[in-house]
Amino acid sequence: MNGELIARAEKILEERAKKEQGYCVLALMDGDGYPTASTISPSAIEGIRKITFCTGTGSNWVRRIEGCPKASVCFNSPTYNITLVGDIKVATDIETKREMWYDGMGYYFKGPEDPGFCVLVFTASRYSLMLDEHDPNGSGRGTL
Repeated sequence: MNGELIARAEKILEERAKKEQGYCVLALMDGDGYPTASTISPSAIEGIRKITFCTGTGSNWVRRIEGCPKASVCFNSPTYNITLVGDIKVATDIETKREMWYDGMGYYFKGPEDPGFCVLVFTASRYSLMLDEHDPNGSGRGTL
């Protein structure tokens, strides 16, 4: 059942990415050891295992990740909740930055070579899914 459930969750996220339905919640630990949750737009979604975000090297997200790489990402709507838990890293290599660059980033950065531009790479290790509140087989938890 979990394989089918994961496939359904991946389809939801794939459709969301195609429609550019712009945001999820990224939760990180702050410098005082408290969880913080912020809305952020994913740059790329690869199933439920890998999600990338573009931001600046001076952002609170980067500082928090440097202090603790544990993270959680949540996508939700009235009919589903996809919560993922794993680790996140800051990528500053030019290959990743070029791959993730999109035109909208030009508003904030000069280009993928801009030293202030970076990519956050989240890799999920476990999940909690609720895909249809009326479907008894529509929820589950597990590890990836």
